[in-house]
Amino acid sequence: MENISPPTRIVCCVTNDLSYDQRMIRICRSLQEAGYQVTLVGRQKPESVPLIARNFAQQRIHCPFRRGWLFYAVFNLQLFWKLLSSRADIICAVDLDTLLPAFLAAKIKRSKLVYDAHEYFTEVPELVNRPLVQRIWSVLANWLIPRADLAYTVGPALADIFERKYRKAFGVVRNLPLSGKTHPDPPHAHPTPILLYQGMLNEGRGLEAIIDTLPLLPDQVILWLAGEGDRSASLREQVAAAGLQHRVIFHGLLAPEALRQLSTKAAIGLNLLENKGLSYYYSLANKAFDYIQAGIPSLQMQFPEYERLQEQWGVFRLVPDLSPATLSAAIHDLLDDPEQWEALRRNCLLAAKTLCWENEVPVLLELYRGLSAPRKKPLHTQDNLNKSNTHKGQ
Repeated sequence: MENISPPTRIVCCVTNDLSYDQRMIRICRSLQEAGYQVTLVGRQKPESVPLIARNFAQQRIHCPFRRGWLFYAVFNLQLFWKLLSSRADIICAVDLDTLLPAFLAAKIKRSKLVYDAHEYFTEVPELVNRPLVQRIWSVLANWLIPRADLAYTVGPALADIFERKYRKAFGVVRNLPLSGKTHPDPPHAHPTPILLYQGMLNEGRGLEAIIDTLPLLPDQVILWLAGEGDRSASLREQVAAAGLQHRVIFHGLLAPEALRQLSTKAAIGLNLLENKGLSYYYSLANKAFDYIQAGIPSLQMQFPEYERLQEQWGVFRLVPDLSPATLSAAIHDLLDDPEQWEALRRNCLLAAKTLCWENEVPVLLELYRGLSAPRKKPLHTQDNLNKSNTHKGQ
């Protein structure tokens, strides 16, 4: 009788709510479909909704603290014990805040350690003005990241930085959405021009600036905010103080499926990161690709990765700063010029055929297959990742 090897078991660890982590849902689903046995471990919050059944296993950890050093200390300890009791051939730490327990558990269990960097953790806005806390995380990063068996991140710019900083090869798995099936009508076919921001309502996302910009736009322009975060309360207070409750709709946290439906109703997407720390400056946010997949033009910052995409595909309106004058001028131009808007939309539809998760899965699987083979050069070269991205949409 033929001996059949059991599937390789992967445990992925995050500190956020599993219901809304689109990147990890896609990654875990794809690894499971490729024959791995995958478990995704995340956080149980008081407001967490029941998990949707997926093709991979999901587990939650309840932590009595919501933020600060007590949260990280207690959650990491709980995660460490859970990993020790789990059967795992590979442990994947998603971002620096899960890497220590993953490293220790992998050492004890003799598992492979994978580091998936969704951001430049030590350069996020929440840390750049807290030098002592930033230094502690930097020490952990310098110690742990070079010891990972495999490391990858979300964009070529961050991969280059990490390779130089940690002397470790980094692959790139871009945060691309699943290919879409429906696309919106032109905005002027809708009674209300809608600006859409989707993502965490956190510091440095340009949300205060876009709310300040609304009075400079026609009264029929509406802002939709899909998400929650540390700035949720203050943003609601800002809207109330400005008397804009009728023009700003807070949709709260939405499941990925509901978010995709919502995005098709918008006229312009927003990804307005402030230049507060290198993590945002070198980011390649999933919402940029989500807007492309939904077929809607979007405002993006003149940061390296978005400039690169604009040069390739012509799908954005880039802005140099977040002043209300700059933002209102860009939005006016798009809403008042249907031909310009439609040209960007056509480019989005063309780019969406290439910039989708189905085309990124082979990159992910190659990285995991490479865990057992030595790598002779970095895996994020443009030749490997963007063979078909040399064409700019017309």
